[in-house]
Amino acid sequence: MTAPTAAHPPLARKARHPYRAALATVRARTGLTLVGLVVLAGLLAPLLAGHGPTDQSGLALAPPGTPGHPLGTDDLGRDLLARLLHGIRADLGIIAVAVPLGAVLGCLFALVAAAHPISDTVVQRTFDLILAFPGLILALAVTAVLGPGRLPVILVIALAEIPVFGRLLRTGILVQSGREYVTAARVGGTSGGRILTRHILPNAADPLVVQIAVSLTVAVFIEGAMSFLGVGVRPPEPTLGAVLSQSMPYLAQAPHFAAGPLVTVTALVLGLSLTAEALNREIRR
Repeated sequence: MTAPTAAHPPLARKARHPYRAALATVRARTGLTLVGLVVLAGLLAPLLAGHGPTDQSGLALAPPGTPGHPLGTDDLGRDLLARLLHGIRADLGIIAVAVPLGAVLGCLFALVAAAHPISDTVVQRTFDLILAFPGLILALAVTAVLGPGRLPVILVIALAEIPVFGRLLRTGILVQSGREYVTAARVGGTSGGRILTRHILPNAADPLVVQIAVSLTVAVFIEGAMSFLGVGVRPPEPTLGAVLSQSMPYLAQAPHFAAGPLVTVTALVLGLSLTAEALNREIRR
C-alpha cells in the first residue's frame, strides 16, 4: 500500500454541523443557560411558588424577605414570587404557540408564492397589507374584534411573524433556485417537487432557524406590551407584562414590585438574543 501523495491527499475530517458548532460556543451556552433557567422556573411554577397567583393576604406591598413571601407582595397582597412564576408560565405558553404558528403559515405562503408568478404577486401584496399595520394598531384591532385574552395575543404575534418568515423563505428559495446544483438536477430530469423538497428547502432553511430565536424575543415584547396596555391576557391571570403594568403606580413606594418581571424579561431576551447571534455567526461562515 502506497503512502498518500499530493495527487491523492488523505481525506479531511468531516466538518461539524453548523448548529452543533454554534451551540458549543460560550455565547450560545450562556444564552441557553439563561433561557433554560427561565423556562425551568415557568415549568416548575406550581412547585416553587408556595402560593396561588391570585391568593390574597393582609400584607399589601410587603417588602422582599417577608416571611412566606420571598419577593414581597403586590398592592392586593398577592405573593409576587407566585405571580412572577405563573406569569413566566403564561408567557411561555403563548409564545410557544404563536411563533411556530406564524412560522408555519409564513413558510406555507412562501411555498405558494414559489409556485407561480401570479400567486407570488398575491402573496407579496398580502405581506404588504399585514406590514402596513403598526404592531399597536394591529393589536388593538384584533382585541376590538375578539376581546382581551390569550387568543388575541397569539393571533397578533402570529400575524406579525407571517410576513417575516414568508419573505425570508421566499428569498432563500429564489437564491437557491439559481444555483448550479439546482440546474444540474433539472437537466438530470429530477421533478420540480423533488428539487424543492430535497435540494432547495434544506439549503434555504438555515436562516429560518436563526429567525425563530429572534422571533421568540420579539414575541416576548409583543405579549408584554399588550398586557402592559391592558389588551392582553385578562386579569387576574398574571403575565410578565401585566405584573409590570400593575407595578407602575408604586415604583417610588415599592420598587421591588417591578424588579421581578424586569429581571426575568431581561434574562429571557438576552438569552434568546445571544443564542440567535451565535447561530447566525456560525451559519454565515
